[in-house]
Amino acid sequence: MSGKIRKSGLAVFLCVALSAALFQLPAISHGFEIIIQVSPSTLNLQNQGEVVTVHTSIAYSSVAGGTVTLNDVPISWWKADNQGNFVAKFLMTEVKALADSGGLEVPGENLLTLKGTTKDGAEFFGEQTITVINVIPSGTVKK
Repeated sequence: MSGKIRKSGLAVFLCVALSAALFQLPAISHGFEIIIQVSPSTLNLQNQGEVVTVHTSIAYSSVAGGTVTLNDVPISWWKADNQGNFVAKFLMTEVKALADSGGLEVPGENLLTLKGTTKDGAEFFGEQTITVINVIPSGTVKK
């Protein structure tokens, strides 16, 4: 009987030890979330604009600017806004090209994800849904 108790006790001990070890492992992280505001919020593929601008809630001074992407489109340039937050600029032609590759549903609602790394090596992300359309603006058709 004491052999069964020892085996049961050992099994319980191993389960407790394994559980404790699992709780001590670092969680898999995909970075911390920030708030973003994409402009334009409705992207017309017929628009002749030059940039898609993303305002963020993260401090400009903490971002490694060259690491930032929007749905894997590399950043074109960046700056600080008047509150010291990071502002990312992406070439509109490159964002529109996502529609050609199937990365944007046209017409439709599309989730844009901004990703980047801080100067300390921490990853961050922010997401916003925008509308994508393909409409020729009125008044631009030549007669």
